[in-house]
Amino acid sequence: MDAQVFKRFIKNKATIVGSIILLFFFFIALFGPLLCHYDPNAIDLKSVYQHPSAEHLLGTDNLGRDMLTRIIVGARISLLVSFAGTIIGSLIGVALGVVAGYYGGLLDSLVSRFVDLLLAFPGLLLAIVVVAILGNGIVNTIAAIAFYSIPYVARMVRGIVITLKNSEYVQACRVMGASDLRIIITHIIPNSMSQIIVNTTLNLGTAILTASSLSFLGLGVTPPHPEWGAMLSQGREVIRYFPLAAIIPGVAITLVVLSFSIVGDGLRDALDPKLKNS
Repeated sequence: MDAQVFKRFIKNKATIVGSIILLFFFFIALFGPLLCHYDPNAIDLKSVYQHPSAEHLLGTDNLGRDMLTRIIVGARISLLVSFAGTIIGSLIGVALGVVAGYYGGLLDSLVSRFVDLLLAFPGLLLAIVVVAILGNGIVNTIAAIAFYSIPYVARMVRGIVITLKNSEYVQACRVMGASDLRIIITHIIPNSMSQIIVNTTLNLGTAILTASSLSFLGLGVTPPHPEWGAMLSQGREVIRYFPLAAIIPGVAITLVVLSFSIVGDGLRDALDPKLKNS
């Protein structure tokens, strides 16, 4: 990110707030579990549904487990699942989009039909189908999010590559005898990176929501792992007489998803070529 892009990025106050919130959650995901005094899976039936106190700052859940500890450890699991799934899906989507857009012909037709087929299903439904086939668990949830991300990235990259491959500098590289692989690696992909980064950032929020939805439905990360969606599902059952059990993970999910969306919008505005030339 060059100086001009960074200046445009920090001009937006909402983007700064979103970035601070994300940095906070990244920090607790990385270092929070080292500071926790409780085992997130330790059951204490004598301390069920305790209200916030000096001993348990956010209270306890239906098995007497410390809510603060589970939210902190859950941040690591939720962010890991969303990041891994989004990055894997983006890498595969970029590869498919580049091949389809650059070479065209039969390859473009095959990739486009595959992408159209995946886009025919709502995103969450597609993730549910993948998890239903593979089974529950962290790894399979990552696979579901990756599979869900592929068509959106592939379609975007294909459009970018179709435009770039006809540009003058790419034509000049061909005349000079540069191979397709060299043109793709040194020109096509680098000139697509700004839009790929923005798209990936926006997809991270969707991935968090998808992972939480799968766990909420009992199809994602399996107990006793403290995943935010699973915690929200457990809290739903007692929301009338102990609302904190649902409010706390719900607020965490909302803050992270909203922050990714805000930061993604900020990156898009900062990296927009029209703004660069203004």
